[in-house]
Amino acid sequence: MITDSSQKMKQTLFHLISDMEKHPDLFVHHPGIDFTRERKLSFSHTIRFLLSMAGNTVRKELLDYFDYHPDSVSASAFSQQRAKLLPEAFDFLFHSFTETFQNLQTYRGYRLLACDGSDLAIAYDPKDEMTHRRHNSLERKEKGYNQLHLNALYDLKNRIYLDAVIQPGRYPNEDRALLDMIRRSALGTQTILIADRGYESYNILAHAQEKGWKYLIRIKDIGSRGIITKLPLPDTEEFDFSHTLLLTKKQTKEIKAHPEKYRFLSNKSICDFLDPKTNPFYSLHFRIARFKITDNSYECIITNLSEEEFKTADLKKLYGLRWGIERSFRELKYTIGLRNFHAKKVAYIQQEIFARLIFYNFCERIVTGIIIEKAKTKHSYQVNFTIAVLICRQYLNSRIRPPNMEVLIRKNVLPVREG
Repeated sequence: MITDSSQKMKQTLFHLISDMEKHPDLFVHHPGIDFTRERKLSFSHTIRFLLSMAGNTVRKELLDYFDYHPDSVSASAFSQQRAKLLPEAFDFLFHSFTETFQNLQTYRGYRLLACDGSDLAIAYDPKDEMTHRRHNSLERKEKGYNQLHLNALYDLKNRIYLDAVIQPGRYPNEDRALLDMIRRSALGTQTILIADRGYESYNILAHAQEKGWKYLIRIKDIGSRGIITKLPLPDTEEFDFSHTLLLTKKQTKEIKAHPEKYRFLSNKSICDFLDPKTNPFYSLHFRIARFKITDNSYECIITNLSEEEFKTADLKKLYGLRWGIERSFRELKYTIGLRNFHAKKVAYIQQEIFARLIFYNFCERIVTGIIIEKAKTKHSYQVNFTIAVLICRQYLNSRIRPPNMEVLIRKNVLPVREG
């Protein structure tokens, strides 16, 4: 049976682009001037072309988009049209499109969000001080490289990106990016934030707590300086215990005498909910679980999930799901094509980053709506996402009808193997 989910997904995306085209002054550099003259690459076609781009040259991409028509647009004409668009136009489309998704899955009633960052190599430009980096070693006489840093909030169960912050590669700040994404998220209390050790921060815990979110973050292990330092830990290799810690910037005899109860934060340590006069203390209540992952290694997790609802084994399993965002970054770069940019200017690259995020979500939502019938074989099967992306790109450019597209995706599957 062929569903209409893929048609609806494409119609929704194109409808949003059409709505943006009705108010172009909100998304262009020169309101009242840009996109006022009729061109082959209109406002909507420029955006749709950027969404459909793969890893080929701009000229090859244009020939594909215009079905190799003799009057297809030149690369120069495309550059002139894309220069009119603000990077924020794609940010707006990304969030608008994501907000239309329905029938989203949960884990025990919770939305599972993973946060992580990934470096993106861009064209070499030693004059760009914000993105140009050099190796720390003075002995390595290399010219350096340029990077942007992508911070993303990813829905693990539904395999879609919910938010993203792009930072200059020389000055990334993953904590600040996550705080921005937490603040502007519309998700309610039935949300679990899962993050790796780089997000061990009192300020992040406090913001998640104030938001009403649950969190599960890997922290530094015993013997390292971190949140776990000076806490009254159980005298066992593995443990799961609850604790309340008072954050403060005050230094009194009481505070110094009880490091297990108070945590003094220096002026360099930020906690947005601390104020020396109006709010000198901030209370964090959490659990710390330490469990074995191999014969000789352990992991420490900090969380505010209740022990009644999530046992230690549940926390271990839940943290393991975080790997989904690592997989998504790999697919985003190598399958969707985030490693292949068609510009040198950072503003144009930002357009392409959000275009790839939109296309990734488009593909995942279509794949999610396609049911693979279980056969009487050794393995169950899943969609071959690499092939599905190729098919979805052709569908986005109206070269494949929806029934044919879904049949093609169903015919290209991979066995699901344990591990």
